[in-house]
Amino acid sequence: MSALARYFMANKKNIAGFDRTATPLTHQLTEEGAFIHYEDNPNLIPDVFLLNQNTLVIYTPAIPKLNAELNFFKNHQFSMLKRSQVLGLLSTEKNCIAVAGTHGKTTVSSITAHLLNNSIVGCSAFLGGITTNYNSNLILNGKSNNLVVEADEFDRSFLQLYPNLAVITSMDADHLDIYSNHQNLYNSFQEFVNQIHKEGILILKLGLENKVKSQGSCYTYSLSESSASFYIKNLQLIDGTYHFSIIGPDLQIDELSIGMAGKINVENALAATAAAFLSGAKPHEIKNALATFKGVKRRMEIVLKQKDFIYIDDYAHHPEELKQSIQSVKALYPNKAICGIFQPHLFSRTRDFADEFAESLSLLDHLILLEIYPAREEPIPGIDSTFLLNKIKIKNKVLLQKNELIPFLKDNKPEVLMSLGAGDIDRFVEKIKLEFEC
Repeated sequence: MSALARYFMANKKNIAGFDRTATPLTHQLTEEGAFIHYEDNPNLIPDVFLLNQNTLVIYTPAIPKLNAELNFFKNHQFSMLKRSQVLGLLSTEKNCIAVAGTHGKTTVSSITAHLLNNSIVGCSAFLGGITTNYNSNLILNGKSNNLVVEADEFDRSFLQLYPNLAVITSMDADHLDIYSNHQNLYNSFQEFVNQIHKEGILILKLGLENKVKSQGSCYTYSLSESSASFYIKNLQLIDGTYHFSIIGPDLQIDELSIGMAGKINVENALAATAAAFLSGAKPHEIKNALATFKGVKRRMEIVLKQKDFIYIDDYAHHPEELKQSIQSVKALYPNKAICGIFQPHLFSRTRDFADEFAESLSLLDHLILLEIYPAREEPIPGIDSTFLLNKIKIKNKVLLQKNELIPFLKDNKPEVLMSLGAGDIDRFVEKIKLEFEC
């Protein structure tokens, strides 16, 4: 939503919006010219937006149906479009490069955009995270017809897109409140693939080609399997940084490295390289751009690195994401104890994947569990963080309220700390950093 707001402000449109809480991002949007308020009250809508013939209302499925402002606009017959519909309209006249997947899509789309933006072909981009290089989730390049977009499967939003090139990073079961079962999720991804232009390209993580079928050109990628179209060779971890080569059709790029933590981000860089190369970026451009990519906020972000304390923040909120994040950090720091703070996201997701969450979180040496972040949901009887905590097998586990977190960390300073989750856990990042910064 904030990327769309920035896009319209760049095109000299007035922007106003509602969010339930103030964040550094909303403060930044205000500084850039948006009018934002934090109380669900139609009386707070600025007068300039009250003429329905002059105002477009853009909303997300995350807005509760009882939201007073949403219903005000509906009752007064304003033009209303979902965020995904607007993104689809903006991509219609562009060479659309869409990155989909139940996890990994923000990082892959961000790296892809950086590679293309630092190549002869260029691109604009709407991203799902704040890239460190651009301090934004929007990249605008009026000279390029390429548009990189993050294709979100939630609420089937990605079916508003008709890409020229698509990447699918993963199709793990998720959003079962929308899809009911895993097969329905696969079916939706197949619909997305069917919407790729006839002469377009599909790039899949190796193994996913067994789940969806493309009528056009199809490439696979793999971190370890040379049977894939694009794969990693000579992977080495040296002083906390991964070094590697990328091999592909008519492609070999040696002596690569990336400034992001974790083996999973080598795989993400591989997917992005495949997308950029097949979109026209040259090997030397890709190599130079990968070396300068600084990461994405809340995606395996190293917030603080000291001799006796390392703090990493990650958006992981699905069991598979948690597993990959924790294993990546354990590989980086094999001789240190890993402590994770996890805030479950959604009652339904916690219920549907409780056993899988327990298995992934049991990889930690120490766990601090916070209460479930409800987002758009009402509570489900019997589903809370105590329910999840009881399933986790490690001994060093504790359930805390938010106001107990910082005092607990001060009294029990860990060697390596990870904050994990998609709710409002990000509000603790700066507080934790300030507490331990020397």
